[in-house]
Amino acid sequence: MELTREQRQRYNRHIILDGFGVEAQQRLLNAKVLLVGVGGLGSPAAMYLAAAGVGRIGVVDGDTVSVTNLQRQVLHSTCDVGCPKVEVAKERMLSINPDVCVDTYECYLSESNALDLIRPYDFVIDGTDNFSAKYLVNDACVLSGKSFSMGGINRYSGQLMTHVPGTACYRCIFPEPPRKQDVETCAMVGVLGPVAGMLGTVQATECVKCLAGVGQLLTDAMLTFDALSMQWERYELSRRQNCELCGDSPTICELKEYAFQPCKMR
Repeated sequence: MELTREQRQRYNRHIILDGFGVEAQQRLLNAKVLLVGVGGLGSPAAMYLAAAGVGRIGVVDGDTVSVTNLQRQVLHSTCDVGCPKVEVAKERMLSINPDVCVDTYECYLSESNALDLIRPYDFVIDGTDNFSAKYLVNDACVLSGKSFSMGGINRYSGQLMTHVPGTACYRCIFPEPPRKQDVETCAMVGVLGPVAGMLGTVQATECVKCLAGVGQLLTDAMLTFDALSMQWERYELSRRQNCELCGDSPTICELKEYAFQPCKMR
């Protein structure tokens, strides 16, 4: 489809980019992205995906906005406290760009719904806050042949990676989740608010690059950020041939939900 005059104006700064142009913008408008979690990471990702003109955005989150979210979850406002996060996200994204369609799923990702939720979408952004959901996103995407960006934040730091079929998945690096007693959540130890914005924005960038077909993705690598020293570090990785999920002879062929539950002390 040809871009309308209004679309050419709205996306002008994309269209005039070397190597981007009208074709890449059209790919964004035809793309479908699922955002799992609209908290600290998902907030900036949601706003930039909408602003960029991703045609259809699905939002999965079973939580409501609480006042402790507002220090880092910039998608939500004080007047939204008590409201479902997915509804707030939809309203905010459409106010940024009425050009996009937003599908809302007011639920948590689970063993029973992950594959069905992920199946219709081209790319998945993990903005979750617990290991159970992260392994579900990873496993469901690999089993479904979907690309995704996975991020995590804690205290003053964060990390993220991107997967496309054939590259290292989360289990290549962390085959199994840590023991429950070893897990620290932001509700326990805190998190510096802007760190969420920085990591979530990088996830949105990876998503846009993947959909538009520009640049090099953060595949077979892990990017970490330390706010106290203001340093980014990139660690090169590779797909494990013996990975239980994406290796040459996988043993994980269906989803398994771990005991970790979404962080409630917010």
